[in-house]
Amino acid sequence: MMSGLIVLVIVAFLVAPSFAQTASQPGPSAAPANIMGDHLRQQIHNALAARQQEYEALKTPEQITAYQQRRRSAMIEALGGFPEKTPLNAKVTGKIQCDGYRIEKVLFESRSGLVVSALLYLPDAAPPYAASLVPCGHSENGKAYESYQQASILLARNGIAALCYDPPGQGERSQIFDQQGKPSLGPTVQHTLIGTGSILLGRNIAADLVWDGIRAIDYLQSRSDIDASRIVCTGNSGGGTQTSYLMALDTRIICAVPCCYLTSFARLVDTIGPQDAEQNLYGQLAFGLEHADYAILMAPRPLMFGIATQDFFDVSGSWDNFRQTKRIYTRLGVPERVDIVEVDLPHNFARELRMPMVQWMRSWLFNKHEPVGEDKIAVKPDAELNCTPKGQVMWLDGARSLIDLNSEMETKLAPGRREFWQKTPRPQVLQKVRQITGVRPLSELPLPAFETLNREQREGYTLANVLLRPEKDIALPGMLFEPAKTTGDACLYLNGGGKEVDAAPGGPIEALVRQGRIVLAVDLPGIRQGSNGNSESPFGPNFKDFYMAYLLGRSYLGMRVEYTLACGQFLAQYGVAAQAPRPVHLVGIGEAGPAALHAAALQPDLFVSLRLDRSLRSWAEVVRSPLNRNQLINAVHGALRVYDLPDLIAALPVDKVQIVEPLGPTGQQVK
Repeated sequence: MMSGLIVLVIVAFLVAPSFAQTASQPGPSAAPANIMGDHLRQQIHNALAARQQEYEALKTPEQITAYQQRRRSAMIEALGGFPEKTPLNAKVTGKIQCDGYRIEKVLFESRSGLVVSALLYLPDAAPPYAASLVPCGHSENGKAYESYQQASILLARNGIAALCYDPPGQGERSQIFDQQGKPSLGPTVQHTLIGTGSILLGRNIAADLVWDGIRAIDYLQSRSDIDASRIVCTGNSGGGTQTSYLMALDTRIICAVPCCYLTSFARLVDTIGPQDAEQNLYGQLAFGLEHADYAILMAPRPLMFGIATQDFFDVSGSWDNFRQTKRIYTRLGVPERVDIVEVDLPHNFARELRMPMVQWMRSWLFNKHEPVGEDKIAVKPDAELNCTPKGQVMWLDGARSLIDLNSEMETKLAPGRREFWQKTPRPQVLQKVRQITGVRPLSELPLPAFETLNREQREGYTLANVLLRPEKDIALPGMLFEPAKTTGDACLYLNGGGKEVDAAPGGPIEALVRQGRIVLAVDLPGIRQGSNGNSESPFGPNFKDFYMAYLLGRSYLGMRVEYTLACGQFLAQYGVAAQAPRPVHLVGIGEAGPAALHAAALQPDLFVSLRLDRSLRSWAEVVRSPLNRNQLINAVHGALRVYDLPDLIAALPVDKVQIVEPLGPTGQQVK
């Protein structure tokens, strides 16, 4: 009987409507496309310039060592730390004899109940063997992917054992299943869905991938036929990411060849933008942890860059990375220990990369420098390489998923949250919320500049399309509704589907206007302002902007909250004397709900009431659910260590809050 299996209807999830899907149609007062992306990209370049100054100051081995120590510590903190080591419970479930090598099918537990499926390719020679980790890139069939088989076979035929293992969400380690119990959703989708919950817990899913690699080394070193002092690592694409992390953090790796990944963040954000959940660490650019630093953390151990001219990871960034690394190795007196090979091919662990990779490994492991050739290598079908009886580790008794582990962590955090809110004075609690979200007090927020684009007369009121500028390079499109006769009240109306959704004659906004209220409907950043992702994806259309903020250690939700406060302050003062601010009601709908809730809780004197309509009920539910839709954009790193959304609701007077049709993680209505 499988423990913790997640069985869900994926098709309904993928076609379910989301507020973000309306973002493709700009309104008449649309701001420039992707204005928030441009804003964040400039901040990233500023952070990288500061990091470059620190790098240029590295002249001596002592300075380099201190630089490495600071960045290794910062990297572990950004990952969220690592757990205690538990028994591996390793076992070999099958063996295959092949031409010039043999395969052992291996299962081990990187954490208790978290089973890793792996293939160990062993040379047909006398042990002990040097051994290479071969972490997989984002292939759905994981270790059975053709080029990963071929790389492992080539290593084994050249005297190096190769342990190729499935990352979570790939091969035999799917974490999410459909109604029939079959693996569903691709690896990048699984990683980022689970990664959203990890972010809320103050960790990164990359920590789980790195931990798998660390425990894989433990497994290799536990075997009598492996030389524990000769462990190397190579991987491509997502496997290149894992190789980069592992070589930076685990000094047991004495030689490495990451392929088709390392570029520079400067080129990454200017080309394809941030990628999958595990490739973005919280605050790493604010601290100054560049792609080049993964390589610098490897120094002085031998390192080769494998890059492809036609790769979507920009090759000019790869060469800049290599140049920075070469200078460090040279200053350490070992310039020969770092090299680069570029092949004029697209993104792939191609034969032309595999051969120099193995040659590099042999030169440092065996002092053999002759070229390595590769004839056509036949690979085996996926099913023949399964390590488990039914092809999925989650079908094993007692197996747990990353979702199970995240849920357990949230369960352990919940009592501490309750106690903190019960025993801590409310101002201190809310100050902690400000600290986590990065929201400044209202007194530190400038009043937005205001521009009217055009006006339209409707029956009984005037509609103006406007722009509000809470910062110099940020423009928020808005619609200002002014009744002919006003009661003096106003309403700030934030709709996650866009400001125009409820703005038609006879709609909900007009109903408020006919009560005599001035209404300002505003698009928060990321709502109907550009799209840098797939709007049909579960992450929403602006996940790359989210990750740019995340890399800077900034909360995207926190920025939305600040702009909400700025707009509320503007509306309170609009058309009235400064000493008599207008009462402002706040409405948050859908994706805009969490920002409205935070604004009302953190600045209760600004808003006289709050209505949340079809807004997310709880972050804890996002962690526990394998599926979530458009929750990444509002996720706050480490929030659940201190508070959940219901805590903010409870902080407001009962008569001040109205909750209408709260939603679960996938947008479903909950009771």
